[in-house]
Amino acid sequence: MGSVPTILMAHTMGEEPTIEQDVFAGLDANLVTVPHLGAAEALAVMPEAAAVMVTTHPVGAELLGLLRRCQIVTRIGTGVDAIDSDTAAACGMWVTNVPDYSIDEVSSHALALLMALQRNLRGHVAAARAGDWRYQSVSPIRRLSELTLGILGIGRIGGAMARKGAGIGLRVIAHDPYLCEDRIREAGAEPVDFDTLLRASDYLSLHVPLTPQTRGLINTEALAKMKPTAYVVNTARGEVIDIPALVAAVQSGKLAGAGIDVLPTEPPDADDPILHEPGILVTPHVAWASEQAKVDVRRRGAEDVLRVLRGERPRYPVNEPAVVAAAGD
Repeated sequence: MGSVPTILMAHTMGEEPTIEQDVFAGLDANLVTVPHLGAAEALAVMPEAAAVMVTTHPVGAELLGLLRRCQIVTRIGTGVDAIDSDTAAACGMWVTNVPDYSIDEVSSHALALLMALQRNLRGHVAAARAGDWRYQSVSPIRRLSELTLGILGIGRIGGAMARKGAGIGLRVIAHDPYLCEDRIREAGAEPVDFDTLLRASDYLSLHVPLTPQTRGLINTEALAKMKPTAYVVNTARGEVIDIPALVAAVQSGKLAGAGIDVLPTEPPDADDPILHEPGILVTPHVAWASEQAKVDVRRRGAEDVLRVLRGERPRYPVNEPAVVAAAGD
């Protein structure tokens, strides 16, 4: 490979890699941009790549086996469920992500979906366009300060959602099996068990990673425990919700509706029922987005690549490579 490392970038979505070029300005490196990791030009340089930067493309054991010189695979985003972090660690590779680039954006988007549902904005906009100016035409509307926001997963984004929810007058409860009750209270919420969270929430906002434990967690059984006047808001991972079960619950009146920014398949088929159910608001995976976040996620991801290629520990490690850990003993 020589002294010049190759950095394989499959995350720029066709944009010029000016942010990364700025970060790597002091590093003599060969920057290769590709549309995705399955592209022929990506496969051609994988054996020599010292670093891989990726968005949602799966990085499993087979692909990792092609990365013979790789030191780091960094997810330019938050979720790392598509990357085999254990195999990467066994191969001596760091896996990193950028967990803090869009805390404000995602929590604000979740709150925006909640507010749009609570005030029935879709119905009111349709009524106005139809010339119907009677408030009774789209009702009932409940007083916000008498409602309960339930948060599942109260980490960075869930904590921000708790603070914003409390700030507009909602009672805030939360469940997080990985945090003690004192930590949940410190985050601004009343700790409850999962069953109570489902039964008591007027708005259930999901802020959990995708794991074997959370996949399909909000299913028919869970939805049946919720109030028929309740709503679900998901800005986390699409697979956390059983989507057909959600649509069926809304269509049958067992759930009032939902605000969804993430789906198991994106984009969904044009005739997917979730896109055509009036009680469900769907946005196209944009909760993370702002001009600032677009820069932050790429810059922070690149900075971790730079740290690793300089022999330093990354800021956002997801795993602990065996080779690196042994070398540091």
